[in-house]
Amino acid sequence: MRKLKILAASDIEGDSKLARKLAEKAEREKVDLVVLCGDLTGYVETKNLIKPFKDKKKKVLIIPGNHDSFATVDFLAAMYGVSNIHGYSVQYEHVGFFGAGGAANTPFFPGAVTEEEIFETLKKAHAGLKGIEKKIMVTHMHPAGSLSEFSGVEGSKAISKAIKQFKPDILLHGHIHEASGFEQKIGTTRVINVGREGQIIEL
Repeated sequence: MRKLKILAASDIEGDSKLARKLAEKAEREKVDLVVLCGDLTGYVETKNLIKPFKDKKKKVLIIPGNHDSFATVDFLAAMYGVSNIHGYSVQYEHVGFFGAGGAANTPFFPGAVTEEEIFETLKKAHAGLKGIEKKIMVTHMHPAGSLSEFSGVEGSKAISKAIKQFKPDILLHGHIHEASGFEQKIGTTRVINVGREGQIIEL
């Protein structure tokens, strides 16, 4: 079976130059799919965050981060014909993706959510993947007990609980910039902080 090649990145935060650079990387690496793990927008609303990927004819999955309002991410998904998987699942070839965006413990941000909301959103999203063996969970936040907590920012207990319950093969997340590229195993799940520069993953 042919492997699915993914470019996953996070925390573009309105940087259209970075979006262009990532789109070029996606083309160069001949990836099948681009996954953007939230914080697409930043303090300055910027155009051309999704367009560079569409110009390169790439399939794109997105979720909101704590900087993004849920309405903005829905708007971007509708405008560019990409999939917002916050609370939803999709399947590409032999791999199922399910996600929950936003971040807990960030009360003053537009993408603030509770731990309970994160878990319920992941549960709803995962329910659409019955019978699919290979699964990738996509969140913005890092799980509690993960390496990204070295930053001093507590991870999400709901995401840790979802790892335990749904046993995804991989969790892709962002949120903690200085932990970009950190990878570890939690149970049987590969947990990857994909960072702003992006990571290539094959499954």
